[in-house]
Amino acid sequence: MKRVLIAFDKFKDAITAAEACAAAARGLHSTHPEWYCDLCPLSDGGDGFCASLTTAAQGDSESHNCTGPRGATLSAPIGFVRLENLSAQARARFDFGPSNTGSLAVIEMATASGLALLPVARRDPWQASSYGTGELLRAAAHREIDAILLGVGGSATNDLGLGALAALGFKFLDAKGTAVANPTPATWEKIQRIDGSAAISLPPLFIACDVTNPLLGPSGATAVFGPQKGLRADDEPKLEIQAKRLARLLCAACGQSDKLTGTAGAGAAGGIAFGLMAACQAKLISGFSLVSDWLALPDRIAAADLVLTGEGRFDATSLSGKGPGTLVALARQAGKPAHVFAGSLEIRTDEGGQFHAITPPGMALSEALPQTAKLLEAAVRATFASDGWKLWFPSRFSSQS
Repeated sequence: MKRVLIAFDKFKDAITAAEACAAAARGLHSTHPEWYCDLCPLSDGGDGFCASLTTAAQGDSESHNCTGPRGATLSAPIGFVRLENLSAQARARFDFGPSNTGSLAVIEMATASGLALLPVARRDPWQASSYGTGELLRAAAHREIDAILLGVGGSATNDLGLGALAALGFKFLDAKGTAVANPTPATWEKIQRIDGSAAISLPPLFIACDVTNPLLGPSGATAVFGPQKGLRADDEPKLEIQAKRLARLLCAACGQSDKLTGTAGAGAAGGIAFGLMAACQAKLISGFSLVSDWLALPDRIAAADLVLTGEGRFDATSLSGKGPGTLVALARQAGKPAHVFAGSLEIRTDEGGQFHAITPPGMALSEALPQTAKLLEAAVRATFASDGWKLWFPSRFSSQS
């Protein structure tokens, strides 16, 4: 019997990481029902982050009402885990010192302020707010916890986290001292001063993030991620100018240097990393490295004979980046064959035959997205339907299968 690690990230706008793992397992079991499948949904801070980490640490999840990115009321989870349930490697990612006890709240920005919560026609960073994420932070802070872990991938916002800060008690004032209730970028021209004197205190806050972009400039939040969230090209200069001005106001209000805007990762999730670093002394930690330690990926790779992974889009940068690309690198280092299945595959496919596009040639994206789970299942089934695939890795599959 072979042991297979199935560790997929989400297929954006189609299926979750857990759904992708389940689809791949169905495809594999249809041809090799005797093989053992170790399902491990991946997230580096975005969709699925809270559920994956909370479940892995035998934690509890609570649902809380919060405000969505465009004002709708929705329900989002907060996970609560015990530190003693984490591996020593995962605990070392935080500043807990020698303590192995205590509790940690796990929050996923995507569940409150995520891009996937909005249909394409409603995606507009001028109007989108991170207020709901702040509501989750506030709810967690009211519990007896030792720290908060926030995953910030998959956001719909470009508001510097000012919406979240408003939920935590920050005031955004116009020239007359009147509060601007909803500090989305559409209202920024009104804001002349920021007052954090009534803001609540948070326990130590850690942000899981693998983005290294600064807040401003050609590699900043607005320029790089704004278009993905619905920002029109001709609006980019105006939003960048206002972002720079509001960042200075926040730094002044919090006694921080403007140089904080240039910190690697400050531009994550529309600048919420910057906002929470400036106002709440949040610390950035590597999302995928944390998830890898939390989920014991090195050990699970070592125990596997074969690794299946993938995501919606996989290109050359994925192999030197995060998520499935990093998993492929770890598998190779361990001498384990790894197969990548992706909806959009833009990479050389002559490296042992381990890269597979699941979308049939000529199929439109609008047609493929609703069928992603079926396409993934079918692609895995076709790949392992015969023993011919063993020839790619004869040294590992020379014994009885």
